[in-house]
Amino acid sequence: MNHRFFSKVKYLLSTTSKRIFSFAFFTAFIGCALFVCACSFSLSFQGGRLNYDLVKTIVIHEFPNRAPLVYPLFSQMLDQSLRNRFIEQTRLTPVSSNGDIEIEGEITNYEIQGKAVTAAEDTYASMTRLTATVHVKYTNNKEANGNVDQSFSTFREYPSSSSLDEVQNQLVQEIVDELVDLIYNATVANW
Repeated sequence: MNHRFFSKVKYLLSTTSKRIFSFAFFTAFIGCALFVCACSFSLSFQGGRLNYDLVKTIVIHEFPNRAPLVYPLFSQMLDQSLRNRFIEQTRLTPVSSNGDIEIEGEITNYEIQGKAVTAAEDTYASMTRLTATVHVKYTNNKEANGNVDQSFSTFREYPSSSSLDEVQNQLVQEIVDELVDLIYNATVANW
């Protein structure tokens, strides 16, 4: 009788554990599916302010460098990064003239300043700040609202023990990336 009793218990446990495992797996699967469905959302950074029924083309004019101090590659880096951003993140087609949207501007400032003065035997700036400013005019020729005529400025600091020549390419690329973000967000991203 003991043997038969244990056989039945063993059988019930094995089938019960299979049922419990199946139920737990099924419940977990349904729970995950519901979680994914409930938590899914769509986020698009593709020209939030643009009405693509009206605007189809964009002209990005070259930004001349009118700053007192000139870094020759700055204008080219800014122009290319702006073009890439608007082409990659909008559905606008680039054209050379008469665009539905036109972006023009100029580099108005590029300067170096000593910052973070240290009190030592000889007082000197331990950090140097590289600042760049661009003036941008964004015109939507199809919709009058949302035009932008504004200056954007950003900076990067570097140790004064480094020469500008050593760090300039990297700093200018970082500055250009931030300026492009600021310009894009102020014009079409609707931030």
